[in-house]
Amino acid sequence: MMKHFGFSIIFTIVCLAISAYWGFTHGPEAGLKTMFTALAITAILAVMEVSLSFDNAVVNASVLRGWDHYWKMIFLTVGIVVAVFGMRLVFPIVIVAVTADMGMLEVVKMALNDPINYSAKLMAHHAEIAAFGGSFLLLVFLNFFLDEEKDTHWFKWLERRLANLANVPAMSAFLALIALLIMAANVVETSRLAVTMAGIWGIVVYIGVQVLSHLLGGEPEVDEDGNAVGHDANGAPTGAIKAGIGGFIYLEVLDASFSFDGVIGAFAITSDVVIIMLGLAIGAMFVRSMTIYLVEKGTLDAYIYLEHGAHYAIGALAFIMLASGTGVHIPEVVTGLIGVAFIVWAVIASIQYSKRQDAIG
Repeated sequence: MMKHFGFSIIFTIVCLAISAYWGFTHGPEAGLKTMFTALAITAILAVMEVSLSFDNAVVNASVLRGWDHYWKMIFLTVGIVVAVFGMRLVFPIVIVAVTADMGMLEVVKMALNDPINYSAKLMAHHAEIAAFGGSFLLLVFLNFFLDEEKDTHWFKWLERRLANLANVPAMSAFLALIALLIMAANVVETSRLAVTMAGIWGIVVYIGVQVLSHLLGGEPEVDEDGNAVGHDANGAPTGAIKAGIGGFIYLEVLDASFSFDGVIGAFAITSDVVIIMLGLAIGAMFVRSMTIYLVEKGTLDAYIYLEHGAHYAIGALAFIMLASGTGVHIPEVVTGLIGVAFIVWAVIASIQYSKRQDAIG
């Protein structure tokens, strides 16, 4: 366990130390009481991020298990920098800067010195953020089940019917567009165009990543340890780099879609952008470590329905995000519990399946 989570634990200690220092030295009520409050909120945000993103870790693992070892490490190192600083800190600042027609430096100063106003400006564009993330995650959910070659079904009565729909061209995009149009029809008219465009961009980005991955050559051939076995004349793994780039972009966009929900939910708990970044960073780091753990331990092979449970959780999150864009408020704790419930249910169902197979054998 320490091999996979040791660095995450050290990272957590460092982030909590920074959080304690920030609470003790910053703000009009800086001191011991504010320090402990900052520590508590940081811990709560970290737990919330892990609960919201556990299904993300399972889906990440399903993609990573076919990767070369080199690209797994790139995902764990470079990927975490993008996830923590790019999606949890820089991206919300970019959103405010673009929508409020402000400079990046000006937004950073506002985030640090006037976090309440910064939070209000970010939340004002929640519908667009939800449309983008919800549309992307909905396609992740749909394309997992709309697969005619998929022969492992958890809820057979539903999944077999969905698999049959895979014969219809562009069915997943059609369903995602229908969901987006329903959402857009239920938002205020002044933001309807912006919401629709944001959702369309979510669909375009998903399909674009798939196109890029296909053009780059698909997945490399790997051995049982996850290392590339196909090599060119110079000894370089064939297809590993190309597939790694496409897959890396896909996983980062997927992580971004999950992070939207976490960032928006975090502002409901605190408006301190530093505490938010530290708490979500801890959660993101543990999700990365959890992903590698699932891959190296072969958990997805041991629990046959785990990937199904993760995608059902993603589907639920997609619909929650789309609904939240219309003003329907669903507490973050409920969103997190839905994801955990599907994962636990899938694990239990997988164990029962294994016992039945052992009894038959």
